[in-house]
Amino acid sequence: MLKLISKLILWIFGWKVKGQMPQGINKCVIIVAPHTSNLDFILGRLSFFTIEAKVKFLIKKEAFKFPFKRVLKLWGGIPVNRGSKNNLVSEIAELFDKYDSLLVTITPEGTRRLNHKWKKGFYHIAAKANIPIILGFLDYKNKCCGLGPIMDVSGDYDKDLREIEKFYLDKTARHPENFNLSPLNLSVSE
Repeated sequence: MLKLISKLILWIFGWKVKGQMPQGINKCVIIVAPHTSNLDFILGRLSFFTIEAKVKFLIKKEAFKFPFKRVLKLWGGIPVNRGSKNNLVSEIAELFDKYDSLLVTITPEGTRRLNHKWKKGFYHIAAKANIPIILGFLDYKNKCCGLGPIMDVSGDYDKDLREIEKFYLDKTARHPENFNLSPLNLSVSE
């Protein structure tokens, strides 16, 4: 039922979902970018419901308050403490040992504001858990969201990040001025 409702909502607003969860991938980190708006979360959830991917997602613990707490947990939310020094990478990586199937979505930008340096946690979680990364995306220009390529972690973060960034260069954020890979920001940093 959630699949049909999600497809209908996306169709009404003119959005398409591309890609499916690859066969045989039961554990992975799915990064989703660009992330510049609260609407990104809604579109992401609708797209994952549409492709029937049972994903979990990391979200600041402050969001787990009434009236959102129950819905966030039901939809797969994992509350995280972003403010203190903790061992979040190890904790999330260890979760992959406890489950036969676990798909965790992470927004590597870590904020909806402009962030020129993505957080590295997604990469370290995948490396530590020995799982692949799937590149999820939102593209407001083309009204399209979904899943792109699968990437195995090589251990060379800078090299792998360059490959990841290439995939996102043609994706348009809702607020392009807040996406570090937007042409608006690339021309400033060059």
